[in-house]
Amino acid sequence: MSTSPDEDAITPEEEAQLLDSIGKWLARDVKPYARQLDHDDTWPADMVAQMRDLGLFGATIRREYGGLGLGASTYSKIVMAVSEVWMSLSGIFNSHLIMASAVQRFGTEEQKRRFLPRFADGTLRGGLALTEPDCGTDLQAIRTKAVRDGDDYVVNGTKTWISNGIHGHCVALLLKTDTTVEPRHKGLSMFIAEKGEGFTVSRKLEKLGYKGIDSAELVFRDYRVPAANLIGGVEGKGFAHTAGGLELGRINVASRGVGVATAALKASTSYSQLRRTMGKPIHQHQAIAIKLADMATRVEAARLLVEQAATAYDSGRRCDMEAGMAKLFATEAALENATEAMRIHGAYGYSKELDVERYYRDAPLLCIGEGTNEIQRIIIARQLIERNSV
Repeated sequence: MSTSPDEDAITPEEEAQLLDSIGKWLARDVKPYARQLDHDDTWPADMVAQMRDLGLFGATIRREYGGLGLGASTYSKIVMAVSEVWMSLSGIFNSHLIMASAVQRFGTEEQKRRFLPRFADGTLRGGLALTEPDCGTDLQAIRTKAVRDGDDYVVNGTKTWISNGIHGHCVALLLKTDTTVEPRHKGLSMFIAEKGEGFTVSRKLEKLGYKGIDSAELVFRDYRVPAANLIGGVEGKGFAHTAGGLELGRINVASRGVGVATAALKASTSYSQLRRTMGKPIHQHQAIAIKLADMATRVEAARLLVEQAATAYDSGRRCDMEAGMAKLFATEAALENATEAMRIHGAYGYSKELDVERYYRDAPLLCIGEGTNEIQRIIIARQLIERNSV
């Protein structure tokens, strides 16, 4: 199934104009306030409203449904720019767009007409509900289940670490509709679950970094979701729906990695010219120069891997290996660059007066989210053998 956006949806000139508008918004309305919002772990209501106005909640939704119709290539550039200023914002619209992608790629035409316009304009926002207290990478171990009852399914279970769980309106909910079938993944189905009776937010989860975006535990007790909200209208397709969404999700996380790695590099490049030791700027000391060179190389290599993955996604080709490579390298680049930025800045890097400590807190999440980097290595190796079998 093609994942490509609208044909010729955006010209290079339009892309440049869009990125310029987003850049100006970031400089004017985000950068001056991000540090304090992050420290206070405050959900950025004003910025969410501004992202709606910019069309970011419909970035990858096709134009016929009210979105911008952007391909992954343009979308990844937006995520890089946003993440360079405040990574948390990218999570608010990315989790939402993975949910939208599941409906756009696999939903019935009725579901597309019903949900996508509201997703695109941000009046109905949400995220992806996969993880459970005893289930992370192994999605087949999901325990949340649904039982058909007339025109509804009755859902019971718990989801955790769900982005947009508190301030969102709905989730793409992965659960078991058949607990007996083998292999187990054939028993998984995905629904668009809107908040209502039996769907509660049990608590906000506190985090080391990635502040501002709400991460929640969701509890379903005899929650009724209409059968009409079963994505695609057929049970047992949830694992495939999830795998398709994770390709875009991993490109997004890789793009976040480029953004954070770039921010760490820029901060270090600037500081190394201002800070002096032994009578000269520290960038003239070989130990610091080597760090800067490695940081810059990581950024450029990561950017090219993201570009390759996004191009493959836009062409409609299977790209789990390309997305996995980009996610693996770019997120490790973010973690290494954040660590090196901390060392270059010394005590100032450890201070909350600068943003370096935020990069240091945010980067580790990237190596875990959307499939751990250990899993990415396994995916890459499997695809490598499959594509080069002898």
